[in-house]
Amino acid sequence: MATKLSSEEVADLWRVYKEDQAAGRKDERLRNKLIETYYSLVRYNAERVWSKLPEGVDLNDLISAGVFGLMDAIDAFDLERGVKFETYCVPRIRGAMLDELRTMDWVPRLVRSKASKMEAARKLAEAEFGRPPSDGEIAAKMELSAEEFDKLKTEANAVNLVSLNKKWYETDSYKDVREVDILADIKGEDPTLGIQKRDVMRLVTKGLNRNERLIIILYYYEELTMKEIGTTLGLSESRVSQMHSSIVNRLKDQLGRRRPEFD
Repeated sequence: MATKLSSEEVADLWRVYKEDQAAGRKDERLRNKLIETYYSLVRYNAERVWSKLPEGVDLNDLISAGVFGLMDAIDAFDLERGVKFETYCVPRIRGAMLDELRTMDWVPRLVRSKASKMEAARKLAEAEFGRPPSDGEIAAKMELSAEEFDKLKTEANAVNLVSLNKKWYETDSYKDVREVDILADIKGEDPTLGIQKRDVMRLVTKGLNRNERLIIILYYYEELTMKEIGTTLGLSESRVSQMHSSIVNRLKDQLGRRRPEFD
């Protein structure tokens, strides 16, 4: 376990590291000591971000991304500016974690583009008619047939799974207000039921890979069709159906072996 440095030792460590950096040298040993010194900030922020995310995100992935953000902050930090490093580095740490979450995003960029175009057409039609437009009126704005619009609408619906960590607005502090902070609870679900559902989800999806887990979630929880899931994941409808059957058979076998635990 690393020995905690005093404030004077940390100041000396910074001074020597920055002097070496200015001279074109990079002492990895000194930088590693600085990383150890501020690692608790990485873990603290990773746990805060992770606590607000859906199942399936690995805390260690966020921590690893946060360490890279910390390393960038150490290299870019200017001792002469009179700003505390803790204040300076936290936005970079959190930014690196959010970048990592964006790379995990399973909604294809093309799907997001289609959803944006449909939303823009809806707003134009609403402004023109002074009321919520019908699908036919939106389709007319986009110069699409009814069949083409229905297909686009199905594909765009994949965007409806929104990250709870999405930024809502910035504050003067490092802690931005996120989607989860302002999200209204319109269902009023019993907390106990929510815990039970999460436990079931964790049990059911344990051991599944990314695509298999998404198929289960999208089919049984989001109630998408096999065709819609295929569009979302970039797979054919027949391939999704084949994977679904394989997953269900595997889960039946697993649950059958564990039946005595529930008796």
